[in-house]
Amino acid sequence: MRTRWVLFLSLLPIVLWGEGLISAQTQPAQPRAHGDDPVRGYTSPSAAKSVEIGDFYLQRGKLKAALSRFQEALKTDAHYAPAYRELGKVYERMGERRKALDAYKRYLDELPSAQDAREAKSIHKAIARLEK
Repeated sequence: MRTRWVLFLSLLPIVLWGEGLISAQTQPAQPRAHGDDPVRGYTSPSAAKSVEIGDFYLQRGKLKAALSRFQEALKTDAHYAPAYRELGKVYERMGERRKALDAYKRYLDELPSAQDAREAKSIHKAIARLEK
């Protein structure tokens, strides 16, 4: 239970900012890194953090918000396999079968080993369902 509260409290400013309830000026200044948007003063989080935030939105049915976070993760790291998996889930829920299929296949391609790809049974089932 405590872990959920810690996660909730750590994501709350991001959610509020994404919903437009707080502005970028109320956020503490962050060091600038590659890929920053100097106009808005926004620093992109890591690919893993973007996927974590995207999952938060996906669980709440906010598909567009989730989609943008997974795309942001891929801008940060184009080889981050979990972002492709989650992107496939969003596209599938949005009814974008072709895009979902492409994302799932890319997920399997980006996994670190062939063994991992073979063991991704849920993704293989999703691909089979989408190819029907």
